[in-house]
Amino acid sequence: MAKLYFRYSAMNAGKSTALLQVAHNYEEQGQQVCLYTAAIDDRYGVGKITSRLGPQRDAELFDAEYDFFERAPKVSCILVDEAQFLSPTQVQQLHRLAHVRGIPVICYGLRSDFLGEPFPGSTYLMTLADTIEELKNICTCGKKATMNIRVDANGKRMMAGEQISIGGNDHYHHVCAKCFYQPTGNH
Repeated sequence: MAKLYFRYSAMNAGKSTALLQVAHNYEEQGQQVCLYTAAIDDRYGVGKITSRLGPQRDAELFDAEYDFFERAPKVSCILVDEAQFLSPTQVQQLHRLAHVRGIPVICYGLRSDFLGEPFPGSTYLMTLADTIEELKNICTCGKKATMNIRVDANGKRMMAGEQISIGGNDHYHHVCAKCFYQPTGNH
Protein backbone atom coordinates (compact mmCIF):
# COMPACT_ATOMS: atom_id res chain seq x y z
CA MET A 1 0.00 0.00 0.00
CA ALA A 2 1.42 3.39 -1.02
CA LYS A 3 1.74 6.11 1.61
CA LEU A 4 2.56 9.79 2.00
CA TYR A 5 5.79 10.23 3.95
CA PHE A 6 7.12 13.41 5.55
CA ARG A 7 10.81 13.42 6.44
CA TYR A 8 11.69 16.65 8.19
CA SER A 9 14.61 18.21 10.02
CA ALA A 10 16.36 21.44 10.80
CA MET A 11 18.49 22.82 7.99
CA ASN A 12 21.64 21.05 6.85
CA ALA A 13 20.66 17.59 8.12
CA GLY A 14 20.95 15.85 4.77
CA LYS A 15 17.37 15.95 3.48
CA SER A 16 18.38 16.49 -0.16
CA THR A 17 21.12 13.87 0.15
CA ALA A 18 18.60 11.37 1.50
CA LEU A 19 16.16 12.19 -1.32
CA LEU A 20 18.83 11.68 -3.96
CA GLN A 21 19.79 8.35 -2.36
CA VAL A 22 16.16 7.15 -2.45
CA ALA A 23 15.94 8.15 -6.13
CA HIS A 24 19.12 6.20 -6.86
CA ASN A 25 17.82 3.13 -5.00
CA TYR A 26 14.59 3.07 -7.02
CA GLU A 27 16.40 3.61 -10.32
CA GLU A 28 18.99 0.96 -9.53
CA GLN A 29 16.06 -1.48 -9.40
CA GLY A 30 14.86 -0.33 -12.84
CA GLN A 31 12.01 1.78 -11.47
CA GLN A 32 11.13 5.33 -12.51
CA VAL A 33 10.89 8.21 -10.07
CA CYS A 34 9.82 11.82 -10.45
CA LEU A 35 11.68 14.46 -8.46
CA TYR A 36 10.13 17.83 -7.60
CA THR A 37 11.51 20.97 -6.01
CA ALA A 38 10.12 24.41 -5.28
CA ALA A 39 10.31 26.88 -8.16
CA ILE A 40 11.39 29.62 -5.74
CA ASP A 41 14.51 27.75 -4.60
CA ASP A 42 17.29 28.92 -6.89
CA ARG A 43 20.29 28.44 -4.58
CA TYR A 44 21.95 25.93 -6.93
CA GLY A 45 20.01 26.76 -10.10
CA VAL A 46 16.29 26.57 -10.84
CA GLY A 47 15.00 23.02 -11.07
CA LYS A 48 17.98 21.47 -9.28
CA ILE A 49 18.02 19.31 -6.17
CA THR A 50 21.50 19.66 -4.76
CA SER A 51 23.13 18.09 -1.73
CA ARG A 52 25.66 20.19 0.12
CA LEU A 53 27.91 17.14 -0.36
CA GLY A 54 27.88 17.74 -4.13
CA PRO A 55 25.45 15.41 -5.91
CA GLN A 56 22.81 17.19 -7.97
CA ARG A 57 19.81 16.17 -10.10
CA ASP A 58 17.36 17.96 -12.32
CA ALA A 59 13.84 18.11 -10.96
CA GLU A 60 10.38 19.17 -12.01
CA LEU A 61 9.23 22.46 -10.51
CA PHE A 62 6.20 23.15 -8.38
CA ASP A 63 4.79 26.55 -7.59
CA ALA A 64 1.62 27.55 -5.75
CA GLU A 65 -0.52 26.70 -8.80
CA TYR A 66 0.91 23.24 -9.58
CA ASP A 67 -1.68 20.43 -9.36
CA PHE A 68 0.12 17.22 -8.38
CA PHE A 69 -2.92 15.00 -8.72
CA GLU A 70 -3.65 16.11 -12.28
CA ARG A 71 -0.06 16.45 -13.54
CA ALA A 72 2.02 13.81 -11.75
CA PRO A 73 3.32 11.11 -14.10
CA LYS A 74 2.81 7.39 -13.59
CA VAL A 75 6.03 6.43 -11.80
CA SER A 76 7.13 4.11 -9.02
CA CYS A 77 7.70 6.94 -6.54
CA ILE A 78 7.38 10.74 -6.27
CA LEU A 79 10.05 12.60 -4.29
CA VAL A 80 9.51 16.21 -3.20
CA ASP A 81 12.31 18.44 -1.91
CA GLU A 82 11.64 21.73 -0.07
CA ALA A 83 8.20 20.38 0.88
CA GLN A 84 7.63 23.18 3.38
CA PHE A 85 6.76 25.33 0.34
CA LEU A 86 3.83 23.11 -0.66
CA SER A 87 0.38 24.63 -0.22
CA PRO A 88 -2.17 22.85 1.97
CA THR A 89 -4.08 21.93 -1.21
CA GLN A 90 -0.95 20.40 -2.74
CA VAL A 91 -0.35 18.27 0.35
CA GLN A 92 -3.92 17.03 0.03
CA GLN A 93 -3.27 16.25 -3.65
CA LEU A 94 -0.14 14.25 -2.76
CA HIS A 95 -2.00 12.35 -0.04
CA ARG A 96 -4.76 11.54 -2.52
CA LEU A 97 -2.19 10.52 -5.15
CA ALA A 98 -0.65 7.99 -2.76
CA HIS A 99 -3.96 6.49 -1.71
CA VAL A 100 -5.96 6.63 -4.94
CA ARG A 101 -3.25 5.99 -7.55
CA GLY A 102 -1.01 3.87 -5.34
CA ILE A 103 2.17 5.94 -5.86
CA PRO A 104 4.38 6.39 -2.80
CA VAL A 105 5.14 10.07 -2.17
CA ILE A 106 8.13 11.02 -0.01
CA CYS A 107 8.39 14.68 1.01
CA TYR A 108 11.49 16.26 2.56
CA GLY A 109 11.38 19.65 4.24
CA LEU A 110 11.56 21.93 7.22
CA ARG A 111 8.96 21.84 9.95
CA SER A 112 9.26 25.49 11.02
CA ASP A 113 10.77 28.79 9.98
CA PHE A 114 13.46 30.96 11.61
CA LEU A 115 10.96 32.30 14.18
CA GLY A 116 9.67 28.87 15.14
CA GLU A 117 6.46 29.36 13.16
CA PRO A 118 5.12 26.44 11.10
CA PHE A 119 5.12 26.47 7.34
CA PRO A 120 1.59 25.80 6.01
CA GLY A 121 2.83 22.90 3.86
CA SER A 122 4.61 21.31 6.81
CA THR A 123 1.56 21.70 9.03
CA TYR A 124 -0.54 19.78 6.51
CA LEU A 125 2.20 17.18 6.04
CA MET A 126 2.30 16.63 9.82
CA THR A 127 -1.48 16.16 9.68
CA LEU A 128 -1.89 13.99 6.56
CA ALA A 129 1.37 12.05 6.22
CA ASP A 130 0.98 8.37 6.93
CA THR A 131 4.57 8.19 8.15
CA ILE A 132 6.52 11.05 9.75
CA GLU A 133 10.26 10.73 10.29
CA GLU A 134 12.78 13.16 11.75
CA LEU A 135 16.25 13.37 10.25
CA LYS A 136 18.70 14.28 13.01
CA ASN A 137 21.19 17.13 13.11
CA ILE A 138 23.47 18.56 15.81
CA CYS A 139 23.61 22.10 17.23
CA THR A 140 27.00 23.72 17.83
CA CYS A 141 26.44 23.09 21.58
CA GLY A 142 26.18 19.33 20.93
CA LYS A 143 22.42 18.91 21.49
CA LYS A 144 19.98 17.77 18.79
CA ALA A 145 19.19 20.65 16.42
CA THR A 146 15.45 21.04 15.87
CA MET A 147 15.16 24.74 15.01
CA ASN A 148 16.52 27.21 12.47
CA ILE A 149 17.66 30.79 12.93
CA ARG A 150 18.25 33.39 10.22
CA VAL A 151 21.33 35.59 10.34
CA ASP A 152 22.27 38.75 8.49
CA ALA A 153 25.46 39.37 6.47
CA ASN A 154 27.36 40.01 9.75
CA GLY A 155 26.17 36.76 11.33
CA LYS A 156 23.77 38.54 13.71
CA ARG A 157 20.50 36.77 14.37
CA MET A 158 17.42 38.25 12.75
CA MET A 159 14.20 38.35 14.76
CA ALA A 160 11.86 39.66 12.06
CA GLY A 161 11.29 39.33 8.35
CA GLU A 162 9.33 37.48 5.71
CA GLN A 163 8.77 33.80 6.40
CA ILE A 164 10.41 32.80 3.13
CA SER A 165 13.91 33.96 2.31
CA ILE A 166 15.93 31.52 0.24
CA GLY A 167 19.45 30.91 1.51
CA GLY A 168 21.94 28.38 2.75
CA ASN A 169 24.51 28.30 5.53
CA ASP A 170 25.27 31.99 5.03
CA HIS A 171 21.66 32.90 5.96
CA TYR A 172 20.59 30.14 8.34
CA HIS A 173 21.96 28.11 11.23
CA HIS A 174 20.45 24.98 12.76
CA VAL A 175 20.19 25.05 16.56
CA CYS A 176 18.70 23.18 19.50
CA ALA A 177 15.68 24.62 21.31
CA LYS A 178 17.80 25.99 24.18
CA CYS A 179 20.06 27.93 21.78
CA PHE A 180 16.98 29.06 19.82
CA TYR A 181 15.69 30.83 22.95
CA GLN A 182 19.01 32.47 23.85
CA PRO A 183 19.21 36.28 23.51
CA THR A 184 19.78 37.37 19.92
CA GLY A 185 23.47 38.19 20.36
CA ASN A 186 24.51 34.84 21.84
CA HIS A 187 24.47 32.65 18.75
